[in-house]
Amino acid sequence: MRKTQVIVAVLVCAALAAGFLARPQVVSADERARKDIVDTAVAAGHFKTLAAALKAAGLIDTLKGPGPFTVFAPTDAAFAKLPAGTVEDLLKPENKEKLVAILTYHVVPARAMAKDVAGMKSAKTVNGKELRLKVNGGKVMVNDATVTKADIQASNGVIHVIDSVLLP
Repeated sequence: MRKTQVIVAVLVCAALAAGFLARPQVVSADERARKDIVDTAVAAGHFKTLAAALKAAGLIDTLKGPGPFTVFAPTDAAFAKLPAGTVEDLLKPENKEKLVAILTYHVVPARAMAKDVAGMKSAKTVNGKELRLKVNGGKVMVNDATVTKADIQASNGVIHVIDSVLLP
């Protein structure tokens, strides 16, 4: 009988521990803001293509730097809208310069929150070209892309999620 009680107690403890460990982690805005832009985007889970592109372009260390940066981040679904084979072609080493130009067109070298962006007509990007900004029907537009989620804070800037890839 004693052996059975010990086994039951061990199983209950194991089940409780497994349940605790399996729970999704609730992360506060303060904790998210401790991660840099790259880590914040990777943790979100919707930017796998962007992360792969940043790696292929050699821009990971730049966006892990002190910033501040504002990144208009296209989701995996945004990259999927591009013509078939475009992403694969851009990820090739011989197309690194073109990839860098596209990715740096998504980055503004300043922290611009949604309230700031909504009041701007344009913003100069890291690659030197201007993004057109406007509010249309209550939605912030960046060129022809719509901001679907704004003000994702990171330690070195802010991310605004967009529904299309911006092409310079």
